[in-house]
Amino acid sequence: MRVNLRTVFLLLAPCTIIMCFALFTGCARKENVRRSGGVPVAAEDNDTTLRFLNRGVQAFVQDVKVNQYREIECLINTEYTVQCRRDDDDVYMPFSFVQKYFEVYGSIEKVHGYERLEFSYSYSKVSPPINMYSPDGKFMSFEHFNVEMRSRVKCITATEGVPMSTQWNQEGYYYPIQIAQYGLSHYSKYLSEGEPDITILTDGSKQAIADWSVPDDCEVRSVWDKSRGSYVLELSVPDSLKSRGISFKVQENVNFALALNVRFVTNGSISVSIKLDDVTFHINYIFSTTIISRTGRKIFYGMGEKTSKWIHLVRDLDKDLVKGLQLYVPHAQKLKVKANKIKILSMTIRGRGRVDNITLASANHMDHFYDAANWFVNYQDTKRGGWPIMVAREIIPGKMELPPGWYSAMGQGQAMSVLVRAYLRSKSMSYLQAAINGLKVFNISSEQGGVKARFANTYDWYEEYPTTPGSYVLNGFMYSLLGLYDLMQVTEDEPYRNVKMIYDSGMRTLKSLLPLFDSGSGTFYDLRHVTHGIAPNRARWDYHTTHINQVLQFSVIDADPIFRRTATRWIDYMKGKIAPHN
Repeated sequence: MRVNLRTVFLLLAPCTIIMCFALFTGCARKENVRRSGGVPVAAEDNDTTLRFLNRGVQAFVQDVKVNQYREIECLINTEYTVQCRRDDDDVYMPFSFVQKYFEVYGSIEKVHGYERLEFSYSYSKVSPPINMYSPDGKFMSFEHFNVEMRSRVKCITATEGVPMSTQWNQEGYYYPIQIAQYGLSHYSKYLSEGEPDITILTDGSKQAIADWSVPDDCEVRSVWDKSRGSYVLELSVPDSLKSRGISFKVQENVNFALALNVRFVTNGSISVSIKLDDVTFHINYIFSTTIISRTGRKIFYGMGEKTSKWIHLVRDLDKDLVKGLQLYVPHAQKLKVKANKIKILSMTIRGRGRVDNITLASANHMDHFYDAANWFVNYQDTKRGGWPIMVAREIIPGKMELPPGWYSAMGQGQAMSVLVRAYLRSKSMSYLQAAINGLKVFNISSEQGGVKARFANTYDWYEEYPTTPGSYVLNGFMYSLLGLYDLMQVTEDEPYRNVKMIYDSGMRTLKSLLPLFDSGSGTFYDLRHVTHGIAPNRARWDYHTTHINQVLQFSVIDADPIFRRTATRWIDYMKGKIAPHN
């Protein structure tokens, strides 16, 4: 029978290396001490010796031990067979089988010149909680989120400056949860990174005109703009995309965050030429209701219907390039572009109007944050205080379905977390009032179109997906509580009493029902197996980690030991530990 030596080696290496490593290392240490007169050799010399001995172990395994193993057929639960290897009373199964069958993770890695299998029970990691959580601070570990690069985000629109989701509808729709997470991630990034590096490409001064290439049929002059209280550049340029327009060279390969103020009195456009490797692409921001499109090397972002108002356009050019390239590309979510392969070549403007303060920066986090906060102010349903989700959500066909126009407690809570932070930084009451209005939907039952459910007719629960009967999604419920907590810290009088009542009722529920989500080896995503009598919906590891991160954050906010105790047990599940059995 033919034996695949590489496969056998991968199966035998861990056990054999442990035995041989112990023998050889012990001898090597004794020999090192003897040769040095009883003094241990330096650490670097010892590392060199160990690497040499590890190579010896490899040769030993490949040339000697491998021939002592033989193939054996393993019958798995009387269902199917797997070819394994036997060594006396030990049987070795292929890791490819173990990985799929037991849902574990691992890969072959090379360390110090030799290969080893790095094995883990979970693919996710727990983030430490914010030890001093406050409504004006970072939001959990959201500084590590890159919402705009998620495959289910079509792009950041040039009309609103927020993500458009395609998770449940490929045409795209605005999803409050995505928008809130976009705002919270950029806010948290700003607090983590500090002020960005900013380069002013051109302003409204007369000296700035010299930076522009102005064809004979175009005109640029510096004028005073009363509405802005500064000098700006006034442009008289043909508005056709076929026009050469006015342009200036950029030559930037580090900072890709563009910002400018522009006001057109005719049709107009802003175009940026970007080189990726040896290919030049052109990103065009135009007046159009089409959110994003692409024709060859030209990518178009629609800024909506033509307006004569000042526009503060803020774009991450590298991300706009990637989203444009992903159009019509199979497996687009796998497309990645390295920043060091990108270079901004030039900028061109067409149309009659005015422009001022064009900059490139390392980041425009606070602009993105306020775009998200402003979206929540502008698109709130003032009657119910919510942000309706205008897409159908089918969780379980025929059992858990939501028509367009539903509300999400998670969306409401995370919107509050955005709005409270915007209020605390800007002192604008419009943000605080929108957050307070967002409480209304928490007092409306799921059956009546709100987000409030009752578990066992006893506990108030705020539904991420307000189906009837309820689904009771854990992470969405906890995110809603964090938003309520943020709002509770900045309100007083009647709004404070209202939010405190809703928050306290939710925390009572969380502490009482948290054990129901413990499977003994992980967590449940929701309670559909209880409310609908169907198979349980186990939380995959990244959601399990989210549960842990949220519970750890509550352990900082609330001293009840249930949070720390639960988090510790759930972290152990990620290491393969399981609850005891009877």
